[in-house]
Amino acid sequence: MAEALLFVSQDEFTCSVCLDTLTDRVSLHCGHSFCLKCLTDCWDQSQECSCPQCRHTFTTRPELNRNALLNEVIKKLKKTTIGPSSSQNYAGPGDVECDFCTGKKFRAVKSCLTCIASYCQTHLQPHYEVAAWKGHKLVDPDRNLKEKLCEKHQKSLEIFCKTDDSCICMMCVVTGHNGHKMVELETEREEKQELRVFIKKRITVSCDWLFVSGDSILKLYPIIQISVERDVVENEKSFTALIRCIEEAQRKLTERIKEQEKREMEKAEGVMEQLEKEIKELKRREAELKELSETKDHLHFLQVRSLSQVLTLLCCVIVCLTMNEDHLKELRVPVSTAANILKMFEGLQDYFCPLTLDINTANRDLHLSEGNKKVTRDGTKAKYPDHPDRFDYWVQVLCREALTGTRCYWEVEGNGDFMEIGVAYKGLNRKGEGSECGLGNNDKSWSLQCFNSKFSVRHKHQRTKISAPYSPRIGVYLDWPAGCLSFYSVSHTMTLLHRFNTSFTEPLYPGFWFGLHSSVTISHLTPCDH
Repeated sequence: MAEALLFVSQDEFTCSVCLDTLTDRVSLHCGHSFCLKCLTDCWDQSQECSCPQCRHTFTTRPELNRNALLNEVIKKLKKTTIGPSSSQNYAGPGDVECDFCTGKKFRAVKSCLTCIASYCQTHLQPHYEVAAWKGHKLVDPDRNLKEKLCEKHQKSLEIFCKTDDSCICMMCVVTGHNGHKMVELETEREEKQELRVFIKKRITVSCDWLFVSGDSILKLYPIIQISVERDVVENEKSFTALIRCIEEAQRKLTERIKEQEKREMEKAEGVMEQLEKEIKELKRREAELKELSETKDHLHFLQVRSLSQVLTLLCCVIVCLTMNEDHLKELRVPVSTAANILKMFEGLQDYFCPLTLDINTANRDLHLSEGNKKVTRDGTKAKYPDHPDRFDYWVQVLCREALTGTRCYWEVEGNGDFMEIGVAYKGLNRKGEGSECGLGNNDKSWSLQCFNSKFSVRHKHQRTKISAPYSPRIGVYLDWPAGCLSFYSVSHTMTLLHRFNTSFTEPLYPGFWFGLHSSVTISHLTPCDH
């Protein structure tokens, strides 16, 4: 019972002058107690006698008597709470304060991770004496105890999760780290300490090696520098030679282009010269015919009719060489005559482009035949495999050939009430029911539509009707560099239906769109066709 009393009222045995446990305790009439020496020294240095704590003034200096019983109690207090080999001091700057001291706080000697509090020597005693507290985890004084708490559960961090590389509490172990690799904090620290020792050894070895081989490394610097400079020079030589090679190739290519241009001009001049000679000769013959036309001899007149046909043919040649396709449209030049003209004008036959249908793009409503030159929609399904390029809804198909940077011409023969002929970029959408997948319904395709023997053209979803005689045979001329796409109706005459003028930016793929019971056949052309 006495020890409990001492524990509770320990602050009553502190001198308010020296702030230490009372020595030779004396009491004044005002009720305050001091060390005998502290009070005597205080009065000896002052002209009046007053209480250092409450400033009560005494008219005469009181007689100071020691209380023997209380002095013995104080001595026992010092032995039981502080011990013979240590002393208890008040907390100063940088010290951890006791969380349980009232008034001026003593310096903490231990911190409890279980209680999350720090204790001086006096208030720590229950942790050594009370059975319920003996299992608490005591560490050196720590002012940052809150940092050792789990932010989520406010529990002590006792386990290290190697999977998440973090310290966790026991609640975290149960709720959020199931299956993780976990160890005690002490074990993880030992491993880190071992790693630190290993790294320190490696640093020592590396420093020793650097010290021993440093001179050798320094000697390598000039060698490395020379090697780098040599490589730079070699690279410069290689790139210089490459540039010269490219320049030479450019020069030769330019010469070849100029030579080709010269040959073509010579051919054209030769054709013109030959035509001029034939025209001159025919003019002479035509003058003769004029004279003969006045004759009354019918038999003689009919015998020279073939000469008039020759004259007509040559006049058509002159027209073709001097007029564009619009003039041909207006003049309705016979196709058989145009074929002969094409035979005379060397080079146009090179524009013909053989095409092949790409089965990987064909909708399953379409059937390919004749070496993928003909496509038919007859109402049945084809068992084509899935392919990212296939049209899955729109009944369309594209050709395999990518046309770019050149001039091309092809013809197709159509059959049925509805078909659409055009060209498209590779980026034309193939999947879904959206109208943007159809030829002419976007900015990636251009098309000619044949519906109930009527023509119209479409681009960017804009439709333009065309008034022209219907023909199932359609010719398409693409001048990719000039951005020109022309559609022709081909029968006994060759009629320009429409010309798109634009600027192509990607390769174009010929394509077709079909109605039910329709078909298209890609024609095989030769210079003498038509």
